[in-house]
Amino acid sequence: MSGNLGDGPTAATTPQVQRLKANSVGLTGVVFMAVATAAPITAMTGNLPIAVGFGNGIGAPAGYLFATLVLSVFSIGYVAMAKHITSAGAFYGYISHGLGRVVGMASGLLAVLAYVVFEASIVGVFAYFADTTVNDQLGVDLNWSIYALAMLAITALLSFFDIHLTSRLLGVLLVAEIAVLAAMAIAVLVQGGGPDGLSTEPINPANAFKGAAGLGLFFAFWSWVGFESTAMYGEESRNPKKVIPRATLVSVVGVGLFYVFVSWMAISGTGLAESKEVAAGSSPLDLFFGPTGDFIGGWAVDSFQWLLITGSFACGMAFHQCASRYLYAIGREGFISRKLGNTHPVHGSPYFASFVQSVIATTIVLAFLITDRDPYIHLYTLLAILGTMAILIVQTLCSFAVIGYFHVGKNHPETAHWFRTFLAPLIGGIAMLVVVILLLRNMETAAGAASGSLLFKLTPYIVGGVFLGGLALALYMKVKSPARYELMGRIILEDAGERTDTDDPQVLPTAPTKV
Repeated sequence: MSGNLGDGPTAATTPQVQRLKANSVGLTGVVFMAVATAAPITAMTGNLPIAVGFGNGIGAPAGYLFATLVLSVFSIGYVAMAKHITSAGAFYGYISHGLGRVVGMASGLLAVLAYVVFEASIVGVFAYFADTTVNDQLGVDLNWSIYALAMLAITALLSFFDIHLTSRLLGVLLVAEIAVLAAMAIAVLVQGGGPDGLSTEPINPANAFKGAAGLGLFFAFWSWVGFESTAMYGEESRNPKKVIPRATLVSVVGVGLFYVFVSWMAISGTGLAESKEVAAGSSPLDLFFGPTGDFIGGWAVDSFQWLLITGSFACGMAFHQCASRYLYAIGREGFISRKLGNTHPVHGSPYFASFVQSVIATTIVLAFLITDRDPYIHLYTLLAILGTMAILIVQTLCSFAVIGYFHVGKNHPETAHWFRTFLAPLIGGIAMLVVVILLLRNMETAAGAASGSLLFKLTPYIVGGVFLGGLALALYMKVKSPARYELMGRIILEDAGERTDTDDPQVLPTAPTKV
C-alpha cells in the first residue's frame, strides 16, 4: 500500500469485520446497476419536459451534451482513484483517503442521507406511474400506497439474496426501458423527423445556454444521479481495478450519448415550436407519447406506459442497493452500529443494512401517506431535490479528494498526472460546484407545486446540518475519544483497502470472510 495513512491501531487491536461476497458481479452487471440508478426512462420522461418547457427549450439536448462532457472530465479523476481504492462506501472511502478522516466521515453521512431518501423518492414516482397506468388501461383504481408498499416489500426481499440476482433482474428491466426509448428515437430518425424534419438546432451547443439555461442544465445533470455507484460494487466485482473504471466510463459516456440522441429525436418528432408547448402544457409526457404513437403506433404508447413502471422499479431497487452499501460501509467500522456491517453467511449480502434501509424508506413513505401528500409532487420531487443536493456536494468533494490523494498525499506517483489526476478533477470539481449553485438558484422552479412545503424550505438546512454534524462529531471524537477516533479512521481506510496489480481476484474467497 502506497502513501502515509497515518498512525493507527495495530492488526491485533483492529476488530474483525465482515466482507461482502467477492466475485459476485462482472462488468455488465456493474454497468446495469449504475445505469439503473440513472434510470434512462425516468430521467427522460421526468426531466426533459421540464427542461424543454421551462429551461433551455429546444436546446435541452445540447444541455445533455454539455453535461456529458463535464461528467466525463469528472470521471477521469474518479476512475484513477477506483484503480487503487476498493470500497463499498465509494465516495466515503475516496474522500477519507484524499481529504482526511473528518471530511470523509461527514461526507459519508451526507452520502447516506442522499441514497436513503432516493429510494423513497423513486417509490413515489413508481406508485404514480403504476396508479395512472393501471387506472387508464385496466380501469382499476387503487390507492397509490398499495403500489408503494408492494415495491418496498419486493425490493427488501430481493436485496436479501446475492447481488447477482438483483443485477440479472435489473439487466432485464433496463434493456426493456432502453429498447422503448431507442425504438421511438430510431423511428423518428428513419422517417425523417416531424414538422421541421431533423433539425440540428436542438444539438447546437449555443442553444444549451439560452432561455432559463440554469434550470435546463440542472435537470440535465440531475439525469445522471447514481452513475458513481459503480465504485460501491468494487468489493463484489471481478477484478475491480479494471471493472469499476470501465463501468464508470461506459455509464457516463454511454448514458450521455443516449440521452442526447433520445431527447433530440423526441423534439424532432414533435416539432421545434410544438415541443415547448407540449412540454409546458398539461400533458408533458406527450413529448414522448406523441412521437411514439405517430411513428410506431398506439400499442407502443401502451408499452411505454408499462415500462415507466418497470423502469422506475429498477431505479428504486438500484438505489436501495446503494443505500444499503453505504450503511454497511459506515456500520462495519463502528461509526453508527456494527450490526450494520453484518453480511449474510450464505448470500454475502449486507442484509442487516438492507433491512434497516427498508425500514427507513417505508417510514418515509408512510409519513407522506399519513399527511396526505401526493406521490409525485411531494414524495418524488421533494426527496429527489434533497438527495440531489446532498450527492452533488459529495461529488464536488470527491473531485478535490483526487487531487489531495495523488498530489498532496503523494500516493501512487506512477498514476499521478498533471491532467488525469489534477486538472481534470479540478475542472470537474468546479463544474460540480456550479451545478450545486444552479440547483440552489432554481430550487423553487424544480419543486413546482411542492415549493411551499416545509420540507422544501428546510432542505438546504437538512443537508448543511448533516454535513456539519458529521464534522462536529468526528472532531469531538478526535479530542474526547482519540482511541476510538484512531480506530474508526483506520477502519475507514481499511474499508477502502487498496489492491495491487498482483492481486488475483480469482483467489479471493467466494463467501464472506473475517479480515
